[in-house]
Amino acid sequence: MSKVGFKVGGVPEHFNFPWRLAIEEGLFREQGVSIHWSDMSGGTGQMIKGLQSGSIDVAIVLTEGITRAILKGLDAKILRVFVASPLCWGIHVPYHSGFENVNQLEGKTFAISREASGSHLMSYVLGHKAGWKKGLKFNVVGDIYGGLWALENNEADAFLWEKYTTNPYVGQKKCRRIGEVVTPWSSFVIAARGEVIKNHPKALQKMCEIIAKKCVEVKNADRTAEIISWRYNIDLHQVKKWLSETQWSNDTQDLIPRHENVVSYLLNLDLISKNEASDWGKKLFP
Repeated sequence: MSKVGFKVGGVPEHFNFPWRLAIEEGLFREQGVSIHWSDMSGGTGQMIKGLQSGSIDVAIVLTEGITRAILKGLDAKILRVFVASPLCWGIHVPYHSGFENVNQLEGKTFAISREASGSHLMSYVLGHKAGWKKGLKFNVVGDIYGGLWALENNEADAFLWEKYTTNPYVGQKKCRRIGEVVTPWSSFVIAARGEVIKNHPKALQKMCEIIAKKCVEVKNADRTAEIISWRYNIDLHQVKKWLSETQWSNDTQDLIPRHENVVSYLLNLDLISKNEASDWGKKLFP
């Protein structure tokens, strides 16, 4: 059996545990698909750059970031939803700062991993939800560690990141969480470069089927919480809470209805133009 190889990128966080387990167990290899996994600590912005350059073929990426990138011309498509549940972003500030509520952050500087990253786009969503009038200011810091450094060294006033990932740092008093903002859509999708979709559609479908099945097994396994707690250094109680809130997607429902809200938000926030939003369904999906 001839193998097809894909370079897959994703954040080194608990959401992607099923991918790491499936690779370790050789599930893709058994079906003639070779997966080379790359940890992308820089998040969605780094993965978009990777898809542009061809350094990765497939990305497990935040819905809002990849949607915007594709509508702005990135040659990629969304294959399916990976995590159907929304993502809860913690709103973090310097530990010794005087910030106590979200409205104090209007007009302040937000640390973001990269342009068009989730930490970038969700800052706009936060401002929209809070009704801020002042424009947002940003400091590009690379990844979560850059964000924590920026808060500790007065290079930023706030930093948005997935709250369970930052829980250890909140406990270590490296930052303080003063609120949360939840994505109004499914959190992660699987996207691939246009060339890869054209050349290997069946292998990509097989890859998606394997990971969907593995996600169901991981969700239902008795020891999942304990293993994730150990692997990702997250308190066991927090992992159990996160697991109860998280729903990996194992269906292939029509993606159009799932994305209407995403495109509408991006348009209303002036993060895409009306021209870029036209025929968005044809642009986003194979």
